[in-house]
Formats: sequence, structure tokens, C-alpha cells
Amino acid sequence: MQTLPKQRRFETLSYLPALTDSQIAKQVQYILNQGYIPAIEFNETSDPTEAYWTLWKLPLFGAGSTQEVLNEVQSCRSQYPNNYIRVVGFDNIKQCQILSFIVHKPNR
Repeated sequence: MQTLPKQRRFETLSYLPALTDSQIAKQVQYILNQGYIPAIEFNETSDPTEAYWTLWKLPLFGAGSTQEVLNEVQSCRSQYPNNYIRVVGFDNIKQCQILSFIVHKPNR
């Protein structure tokens, strides 16, 4: 039996290699297709005990395209290059976060 090497795991998709921009776009498109509301959050650490991240602007309630969300991700990356950045999908019916995944890890 093979075990995974010890390394820090983050959230959804964290066992995969870092997502490319096109893979991030597909995930964002999934969020939009499901009718979830995308939001972007950032934090200095990715400590699992730290449940609350800082919200980048407001959730993107009116986002009609993947490119709108990706533009906001890029803006957040350029403003906070030394922070972890994640995209979150909220379900406005269930009133909860359905999924999240990290789109940027700082080089440390």
C-alpha cells in the first residue's frame, strides 16, 4: 500500500497539482453553471483552523461570465501576491458555501 507524502493539504482539489488558468476557468464555469455565486477570498496563511478569510470586494452576484471572475482573481493576485487566494461558490438557496479551491499560493 502506498501512502501520500506528508505535505500540507488545503481544500477541494488540493491533492492535485496546481491548477492551470484554463482549469481554473473550467471550475469557475462550473460554479456559474450550477447557479452558485462566486466570491474571492484571501489570507496570509492557509491554516485549517483559521475558518475566516478576508473577502475580496463583494461576492460576484451578477457575474455573467467566467472572464469577469478571472479578472477579479487576477486583480486580487496583483494586490496580494504573498497571500493564499481561493475562489468560493455560495448556494443562495441553501445559504452556505458549497465549494472552494485555492487558485494562488505564495512563493515562500
